[in-house]
Amino acid sequence: MYGLTVKVLGSTVDSFTRCTHYQSEKDIIAIKFHCCREYYPCYQCHEEHADHPITVWPKDKFHSKAILCGNCKNELTINEYLNSQSICPTCNAAFNPGCQLHYHLYFEK
Repeated sequence: MYGLTVKVLGSTVDSFTRCTHYQSEKDIIAIKFHCCREYYPCYQCHEEHADHPITVWPKDKFHSKAILCGNCKNELTINEYLNSQSICPTCNAAFNPGCQLHYHLYFEK
């Protein structure tokens, strides 16, 4: 393992941060939410387990480490993640490219 142990909240089902909502082989990231600075596997886990609404990361904070690779446990900045072509720059694990459909829930446009 490369990164530190990071606590991921929500309905996780395995050590790769997969949750009850997203369980494909490539669903291996967790997102630190701007509103609470806590990691969750997805927006649905946040909605079910947090007691507050989601706020998106503003563009001027995209240098912040807010993405956790569930394979190597390395934390990526938002910019690193957005520019990764859905591949972890540390361990080359494939991320689900379909996550792009939910970027508006996490990141300012």
